[in-house]
Amino acid sequence: MGAELRHAREKAGLSQDELGQRLFVSGSFIGQLEAGTRRMQQEYARMLDEALGTEDFFLRNCGAAARSKYPEHFAEAAEAEAAATEIREYAPLLVPGLLQTPAYARAVCRAYQPTAPDEVIEELVTARIERARLLDDPTDPLLYTVVDEAALRRVTGGPEVMAEALRHIVGLVRRNRVIVQVLPFEAGAHAAMEGALKLMDFEDAPPLVYFEGIGTGRIDDEPTTVKCQRHTYELLTACALSPENSLALIEAMADDYAHEEHP
Repeated sequence: MGAELRHAREKAGLSQDELGQRLFVSGSFIGQLEAGTRRMQQEYARMLDEALGTEDFFLRNCGAAARSKYPEHFAEAAEAEAAATEIREYAPLLVPGLLQTPAYARAVCRAYQPTAPDEVIEELVTARIERARLLDDPTDPLLYTVVDEAALRRVTGGPEVMAEALRHIVGLVRRNRVIVQVLPFEAGAHAAMEGALKLMDFEDAPPLVYFEGIGTGRIDDEPTTVKCQRHTYELLTACALSPENSLALIEAMADDYAHEEHP
């Protein structure tokens, strides 16, 4: 869809900014659609068809492109995540999705939907673990994560599940695949107390920030907002334990959980 949009725009002799003006959006928004880092919504598909004289091409294809294996509020963020070259994330309440094990993800999904059929839960778990395959590549994307100590102390799925989850993180760190810092309780008040944060950078598109709440999510590309949240993340890393001390803490907690499960 992005490649077709770029082709149609260039054929019409329009710059990204000029096309954006016709849709009442920024030129960077058009660039993100073309790069595949933003999901095309039906309202924009209809306007693009009108602005570019493409009949109903984008509207017809928008429905198919909109189908996703992820929850609606996260689908666009998941697609952007897959295209990112660098990801910076703060996780205040749970182990980030890209670092989760199947057992941990299953416990989280079941807690979200306690009455859902098992097959629904397994579909959610499968989709979440497939996201983590981004880390199968030895270098891309670069992933920096600040995990709140609360996420590591909350026993999700039981001690055995937690021990496995934390050892999985340790393995990724020791393979130099991710950089993880723990924000300890002793850090006190910090810049991101209001919620989770994910910053994504791309090779051919402007950066994005993703905010998430209970059953809700929002992507923002406004430069001032992105810059502000990047500063927030920098403040978090300054308050967090060093990567070396974070690794030592996570390893110790994994051992504690394992001993709790097998006294």
